[in-house]
Amino acid sequence: MTKKRSVWPFLLVAPATLIIMCVVFIPVMNAIMMSFQNYDLRRPKDIAFIGLTNYSSALLDKQFINAVIRTILWVIFGVGFQFFFGFVLALILNSHFRGRGFVRAVSMVPWVTPGVLIGLMWRWIYDGNAGVLNDVLMKLNIINDKIAFLSQKPTAFPSVIVTIVWQGIPFFALMLLAALQGVSTDMYEAAEIDGASRLQRLFYITIPSIKNTIFVTGLLRIIWVANSVDVIFNMTEGGPAYSTQTLSVYIYNKANALNLGYASAMAICLALLLLVVVVPYLRMNFKEEK
Repeated sequence: MTKKRSVWPFLLVAPATLIIMCVVFIPVMNAIMMSFQNYDLRRPKDIAFIGLTNYSSALLDKQFINAVIRTILWVIFGVGFQFFFGFVLALILNSHFRGRGFVRAVSMVPWVTPGVLIGLMWRWIYDGNAGVLNDVLMKLNIINDKIAFLSQKPTAFPSVIVTIVWQGIPFFALMLLAALQGVSTDMYEAAEIDGASRLQRLFYITIPSIKNTIFVTGLLRIIWVANSVDVIFNMTEGGPAYSTQTLSVYIYNKANALNLGYASAMAICLALLLLVVVVPYLRMNFKEEK
């Protein structure tokens, strides 16, 4: 009976394990193998092992270096502003006011909207000829001439950051709202009696009480935003002049050009770059928990 019971849990998780291996492990191993080959589908007969050539080529590729820098900025500003505005929205939604349920439902719309549709919608908003944003700014007398937001280097990257921030705010708001509702009101009442201000209650009660949720949501969004392709590609395709080309977009463009070996090598580099960020982040959190 003991042996049967010890085997049973493994049998229960076996189907899920097999699915994960097929969907995740096998493609990753295949990508690693292709990264050491000149795997170009335009020349299938020339596919051969070339060692670290793809990786060395990436380090000498100016587009790759610029894409890495762009990705770091994309994650810092994108996730940073998403968290800030998401946290503010969560605090608002956690308070009591008329129509709170409706506001909660509407605020989730950006999160449930497909990334492709978001990219197309915001490309229309930013359009230099018929865009809504230009029309509004001109009626408010903020600008005199229309601006091609996505066609100019100074405005293209900030514009796509605004879009990804708008998309990600509801995720932080939803997760942090759930955490805020679990904070005991007794602590707030005791702090109020002791004369603590709202700001002091925020920094000494609210944030410490939900720090684990902040950690998890922040980690997830860092990974998701770094790997995001759909929004940027549907807005600018990485242009103008590669000014909005993050590493994930560059990888997609190379893979779309059938240069799978080079694209795989850059994908491995992106994974390693994320590990450099994620591992210290995890270690720091585990130390705090201990």
